[in-house]
Amino acid sequence: MKMYTTLMSAYGASAGISYKFGGTVANTLQAHRVIQFFQESSGPAIADKLVNSLYRQYFEEEKHPSSEETLLTACKEAGIPEEEAKKVVADRDEGLLETKMKIREQQSNGVDSVPYVVVEGRRRDVTIQGANEVEDYVKALEKIVKEAS
Repeated sequence: MKMYTTLMSAYGASAGISYKFGGTVANTLQAHRVIQFFQESSGPAIADKLVNSLYRQYFEEEKHPSSEETLLTACKEAGIPEEEAKKVVADRDEGLLETKMKIREQQSNGVDSVPYVVVEGRRRDVTIQGANEVEDYVKALEKIVKEAS
């Protein structure tokens, strides 16, 4: 674990992120539910803002990843109207079944870690799973381009 935290701290520092590793490790289903709900209702730009806020709060501020306070802060930072955010966050069943179904679907596709990126090619797809270097993504893209020509 020490090697992981050292490596992640170095990666984070180069990107201006000050990782802290003392936060609560908890179930993130409610966070995924809120992200999924607003991605479908408000679009991917809002979902990206939610994810960025949740990551910052968890990895830099050691906040609980699925607490109402954390989720409401993320919604506010994403520009979601307060009343709408409160309604969705408070109703822990809103969109829950759909979120669980999407998780099961991805698990059946072999996804068991994040990030999980599939670069679709003409002849075959290239999958990149877990934390990787930028060079790994470049190699995958180069491989797809080479096979397409």
